[in-house]
Amino acid sequence: MPKTPEQQLDDFIAKFEPAIGKLIRECRSVMRKRFPTANELVYDNYNFFVIGYCTTERPSDCVVSLATNSKGIGLSFYHGATLPDPHQILQGSGKQNRFVRLEGAATLSRPEVQELLDNAEAQADPPFVKKGGGKLIIRSISAKQRPRK
Repeated sequence: MPKTPEQQLDDFIAKFEPAIGKLIRECRSVMRKRFPTANELVYDNYNFFVIGYCTTERPSDCVVSLATNSKGIGLSFYHGATLPDPHQILQGSGKQNRFVRLEGAATLSRPEVQELLDNAEAQADPPFVKKGGGKLIIRSISAKQRPRK
């Protein structure tokens, strides 16, 4: 019998050291509460394990994602280059994406990170729906991956 998306997600997280796996679960829990109607698009790619929070099932409608490798986890803003960042906490220099390194799940509760999440949500097009729940969707699994541990 094929595995459910939740079971597949557990398998992906199990590839990481226990401390990072715990951090992924904690951050995911915070993000599910923050974006209860978002679809979670999951990618187990070569460089990163990613859980994107999207307004639709399309990757281009991703607002923010948790991106993890063996070194840690980051909060990646899909359109971060256009976000106001008065506290100058966004890192990266790409034309579109910016990120914040997460030392722990508590980083997601910092006021300046909440402000970035609010601004990213305000830019979402289409916006998040107000009622209902999102789906967990496994989008891709790369055959070759960098070590997770």
